[in-house]
Amino acid sequence: MQGNQQGKQAMDAVEIVGCSFERHAGAILDIFNEAIEHSTALYDYKAREPQSMVAWFDAKRRGGFPVIGAEDAAGTLLAFGSYGSFRAWPAYKYTVEHSVYVHKDQRGRGLGRLVMRRLIEAAREQGLHAMIGGIDASNAGSIALHDSLGFRHVGTLPQVGFKFGRWLDLAFYELLLDTPARPVDG
Repeated sequence: MQGNQQGKQAMDAVEIVGCSFERHAGAILDIFNEAIEHSTALYDYKAREPQSMVAWFDAKRRGGFPVIGAEDAAGTLLAFGSYGSFRAWPAYKYTVEHSVYVHKDQRGRGLGRLVMRRLIEAAREQGLHAMIGGIDASNAGSIALHDSLGFRHVGTLPQVGFKFGRWLDLAFYELLLDTPARPVDG
């Protein structure tokens, strides 16, 4: 019981915030680069350079896409997530592809769930209809998170990535939202 109480107190101290370049770019870059170097959460090979965050935040701003973070009481970024265009053609305008990353020392605390719930709320508020997550098929934690939030597995592309000396399968998970109220062509 004491462990649960401590975990709850730790989560009570977490605040969900909108991330900005000025305040969060360095922490986001650190989380990205750790994932690139040590996991298959990103199918990149090389750590990103600091200047890459300028274009990343600019693309989010131009697209009207949220960047949502979880901070501790000291203002340290523990996790973040965002979404962006799923594909470039106009008929996909109600569909986004999302991603969530948790700092390596903060995994398993429920932070990914907090950020995902807020991303889902933001997608509804923006009148989106489908959220897509591309997840390495061996990432059991991310798959379990998506399952628990109502996402369903809609397909796997076998051996589309190669990293750490092995072929990687990419699984797609989708959540259909009850929005927009009145979708339109064009």
